[in-house]
Amino acid sequence: MKTEPLRILVAEDSPTARRLLVEILRTDPALAVVGEAKDGLEAVDLCQRLQPALVTMDIQMPRMDGLDATRRIMTEVPTPVVVVSTLVERDIQTSMAALRAGALAVLQKPVGPESPDFEADSRRLRDTLKAMAQVKVVRRWPDRAATPTPHQETTPTPAFRAPAVLAMAASTGGPAALYRILSDLGGQATPPPPILLVQHIALGFGNGLATWLGTATKLRVKVAEDGEPLTPGTVYLAPDDKHLGVTQDHRAQVSGAAPIQGFRPSANWLFRSVARAYGQTALAVVLTGMGQDGLDGIRDLHQAGGRVIAQDEATSVVYGMPAVVVGANLAHEVLPLGQIARRLLALLQPGVRTP
Repeated sequence: MKTEPLRILVAEDSPTARRLLVEILRTDPALAVVGEAKDGLEAVDLCQRLQPALVTMDIQMPRMDGLDATRRIMTEVPTPVVVVSTLVERDIQTSMAALRAGALAVLQKPVGPESPDFEADSRRLRDTLKAMAQVKVVRRWPDRAATPTPHQETTPTPAFRAPAVLAMAASTGGPAALYRILSDLGGQATPPPPILLVQHIALGFGNGLATWLGTATKLRVKVAEDGEPLTPGTVYLAPDDKHLGVTQDHRAQVSGAAPIQGFRPSANWLFRSVARAYGQTALAVVLTGMGQDGLDGIRDLHQAGGRVIAQDEATSVVYGMPAVVVGANLAHEVLPLGQIARRLLALLQPGVRTP
């Protein structure tokens, strides 16, 4: 049976750039451009009327920019959005804001056939759109803080030992989730133990992601350096195209070892090393993301006596990484995004023995 092409809406104010994007997409029979928008308002309107499989979104546009248009689309007619903009390299903070607004990915806009990277950039664009079009997006996450619900236990809770480290991993939808969690973790009188993060993201975004996440919290957020001691109150982010782990004497371990299941940094690498170094004092959180990176590492951490929290399906942009952990009965708790930080605070505070 013939598969229907993916229906794409292109939002771009420059006629030249819009025509280039349309031609790039039309070279792939699996993609079909069904609409073109000159600004954010038109993008929202066409998205409501055409119901495309995915929207490519520029950021700087008249009447309504791409950030506001993405927020409206995710509120009114949830549809996968991929930002394609020249601002990706020049303004990392704006790119991160686009992810927080609900975009699934951000890509540099191809500059034209005269560029030596044109074919590679065009192929990356088409491949990303095909992957992101399969994501079942959700409406903007509600604020659940005012209406807490009991946390869901999926495996027996281990004998409690105060965590000495927090390891978190995410993929699609992760930057916004991490931003929200960190914004709620940094206001305590006593700093939390070291926090290690693996986020699947495009090359060149590591430093910008660290800077952006740093605006959300009073905690120190930095890209990890090999061999540095892990200190409380500091968030360590895996560098671009490097694994992040910890040594037995609790120092950051940055490695260029081969990718694991196609990922570098790898959540499996992080969780396995944390399990070896911390055992029962390890606390892990698996957040929204595509695929199953982290499952094997979480299995090791669970067996070592560490505690595992998984984000729930309702608040995950993509219920892949947390789903496989929950499905394998490795999550001690499954929580909506809005409750994860509060639960972490209860577990991480010195002297607290929360079951």
